[in-house]
Amino acid sequence: MTASTTTLPGLAAGTWAIDPVHSSVGFSVRHLMVSKVRGTFENFSGSIVVAEDGTATADAEIQVDSINTKNADRDAHIKSADFFDAANYPVASFATTGVRAEGGDYVLAGDFTLHGVTRPIELTLEFNGVNPGMGQGAVAGFEATTVINRKDFGITIEMPLEGGGAVVGDKITLNIEIEAIQQA
Repeated sequence: MTASTTTLPGLAAGTWAIDPVHSSVGFSVRHLMVSKVRGTFENFSGSIVVAEDGTATADAEIQVDSINTKNADRDAHIKSADFFDAANYPVASFATTGVRAEGGDYVLAGDFTLHGVTRPIELTLEFNGVNPGMGQGAVAGFEATTVINRKDFGITIEMPLEGGGAVVGDKITLNIEIEAIQQA
């Protein structure tokens, strides 16, 4: 990982661990051309490491078999070789390559690995600040979004509809909300 060139105000040097109880990793994808299916990943972890000069790196892992779309049959299909092939590619990961200010927010650049394919992506990052926390250390809050194309990651299943279009869209919107706790 390469350290960022932008600092985030108030984020003290040290390691900040993602608190999965107060964080979420979600997504949405077009379904039947007219609506969206939304889901979450229940098991994920990661950390942010802030250097003394204020630059930061972040990494995260998502257990893809922890997908939850509130439909067990659909979840089983998404875990299958048609989509995630979770048996062969159980983890999706992200590692930063840089952070830059953009307007009042930031852009978090990094390498995202899904389905055994690694590609650079950029997430729009909102830094929500730092709070002293409730006795377990300071907490920092972040929200990030990006749109990826599933086919760029080798998930190429085609499920055409009889009248045109597809059952599942190609564009996946990722929505990430993170609360990180400063480690002692």
